[in-house]
Amino acid sequence: MADSTATRVRALIESSGLTQSAFAARAGLDASKMSKSLSGVRRFTSLDLAHIAELGDVTVDWLLGGRAGPPAVAARAESSHDGGVDAGVREATRLAQAREDLAFLGYAQASGTVRSVDARDRPADNGARLAARVVDQLRDAGGDPLARDLASVVEHYFGIGVAVSMIPAGCDGLAWHDQHTRLILVATSEYPTRQRFTVAHELGHLLAGDDQGLSIDKDVMDPERRRHPSEATANAFAAAFLLPEDALRDAVPSDGGLSVDDFAALVMRLSVSPSTLAYRLHALGLIATPLREEFRTLTTAACAFRVGRSGEFADWIESSRRSRLPAALVRDTFTAYLDGKATLRPFANLVGVDVDILRRALETPAEPGAGDPEPEFVP
Repeated sequence: MADSTATRVRALIESSGLTQSAFAARAGLDASKMSKSLSGVRRFTSLDLAHIAELGDVTVDWLLGGRAGPPAVAARAESSHDGGVDAGVREATRLAQAREDLAFLGYAQASGTVRSVDARDRPADNGARLAARVVDQLRDAGGDPLARDLASVVEHYFGIGVAVSMIPAGCDGLAWHDQHTRLILVATSEYPTRQRFTVAHELGHLLAGDDQGLSIDKDVMDPERRRHPSEATANAFAAAFLLPEDALRDAVPSDGGLSVDDFAALVMRLSVSPSTLAYRLHALGLIATPLREEFRTLTTAACAFRVGRSGEFADWIESSRRSRLPAALVRDTFTAYLDGKATLRPFANLVGVDVDILRRALETPAEPGAGDPEPEFVP
């Protein structure tokens, strides 16, 4: 590993057109330490590698002998020929690379509380059983599968990063799993129930172990894709995870006499689409076919209006249109900078802020505002 790193650093120095001493100075390193590291007498520190990677416009992973990217990602990206898919894969690659670099610096992605999976539940008709077991684990850990902010639940309890990205139409979401990263990426959307279902769908892919490194869902509702065993499993998992059987049986009268207003209130309480709820209730035998057909024609907006929660629904739409980075990834990247193991640039690149502007913001004391009280004198 050390020989490979030294070889790659030498290649960067050669391609830069600088002398070894000049390259070391540009990277903020002592020339003698650089020489010792290249000769194998001294190990490069993590901060050395961070500075060299920044100057050479490469990743720490590459300096340590890593490849440019997982082969599965490259293959899928090259064969997709779809703007939405390509954009989604590019963003997932960026986030996964950031997580991989952090792993080499000693900041591995947390595994989460809920993670045990029975491989026998991989067939499509076992998606609901997988969800039931996961819901039980989640509740035991103190989590709530009915929480509207599903991304935070997935990150906290499953140890899976969740990103929401503004990508072109043509990709609802994707699931990524490699040695260092477990990631769900979904598109921003004007349809918050669909976005939330996609998060649960991708979670199903990861927990069922059928993601094969990268699983792309152009359209989670596509009838053709839904016939594929892994897609059927993920959809069955999502429906049962978002709508646990015990919660529905507690909410619906035993005689199946559910009014439209009661159904609309349930849609808002469970944060799912009317069609998803209607089909799940019917599958569990809680409502008859005529009610299923009546309820499935409703829209979420209509349900929100019926129960006086239109403002809440509007806020939810606005929230689902915002981009989101995985919280732990942001925290770990900034922590690596504060710990002196990385430069500020990886954090600036991750959050999309010019590094010089960010450095000034972090290093310049804030001026008291005109309305701020004068600080008290402390002798």
